[in-house]
Amino acid sequence: MADLNIVSSSPHVRSSDSTTNIMRDVVIALIPATLVGFYIFGLAAVFTVLLSVASAVFFEYIYQKYTKGVVRINDYSSAVTGLLLGLNLPALLPVLPNAANGTTMVDFLVPFAIPILGSMFAIIVVKQLFGGLGNNFMNPALGARAFLIVSFANQMTTWPIVKAVWPVSGVDTVSSATILGLLKHDKPINASVLDAFVGTISGSIGEISALALIIGGIYLVVRKVISYRIPVVFIGTVAIFMSLYMLFSGDGFDIEFLGYQLFSGGLMLGAIFMATDYVTSPMTIKGQIIFAVGCGVITSFVRLFGGYPEGVSFAIIIMNLTVPLINRYTIPRCFGEEK
Repeated sequence: MADLNIVSSSPHVRSSDSTTNIMRDVVIALIPATLVGFYIFGLAAVFTVLLSVASAVFFEYIYQKYTKGVVRINDYSSAVTGLLLGLNLPALLPVLPNAANGTTMVDFLVPFAIPILGSMFAIIVVKQLFGGLGNNFMNPALGARAFLIVSFANQMTTWPIVKAVWPVSGVDTVSSATILGLLKHDKPINASVLDAFVGTISGSIGEISALALIIGGIYLVVRKVISYRIPVVFIGTVAIFMSLYMLFSGDGFDIEFLGYQLFSGGLMLGAIFMATDYVTSPMTIKGQIIFAVGCGVITSFVRLFGGYPEGVSFAIIIMNLTVPLINRYTIPRCFGEEK
């Protein structure tokens, strides 16, 4: 009798992993990039990120309470969304209205409005209205970033380049174009590839240090939270595409140009932390490779031929929309199933 087989319902293979543990690991992995952003941009970055995280948790709590659902803010998923959104924003700092320097109440309110409205869009529109965690059709933080770029184009493309301590002799920050923006318009770049790799450049709070993001990515791979497959193929596709462009454009191979394309902008942040989102990326190995190649190709096309110097966010969102189709045609057939 002891050798009888026990028949039970699926799932038959279980894991000790939980949403809370996974999301906590993502937060830990983002700490290096967050700290670099805080150091480079100062209080403005701290203000932006904390407001974004707090708003995301608040809107998730309010929505789930209002709809009489189970409140799940303890699973860290809303905090991760808020953190990713905050790291995708420029360092914003409220400026007190002053007629002498032309600042108005709008200048004071916009830095509050951007993280709050972005978090509301990410949590309520992209995530909750489609069924909550596990049902969103695109990455909530990237969806919110696209919404904010359309709604606050000027503020979302104003990049601080010095530590913004509030206040500093009446000057809150100094702004400049990003490296990709300078490349786009063939302007001289006053930063080296090493600066881009370490993080002493202008850009969004969490995207400036490729080194910090890679450290976080290695942590996630070691913890088996993500696979190396999507980040490596995504980044590798951009590297190959950019190299081919240089060779066929007649200008010759330029290692600095390639380094800027890989280490500046949102490539590392997007490839490691957002393209690997469980819900909005394919389930199969073949599907993940197709997805990552598509992200890399679209990113390269936008950067080289589009009117916008950065293409990572749009590439991931576009490929998110193709995931159901990719899954449909890459899921292995059951044994004996006809083609």
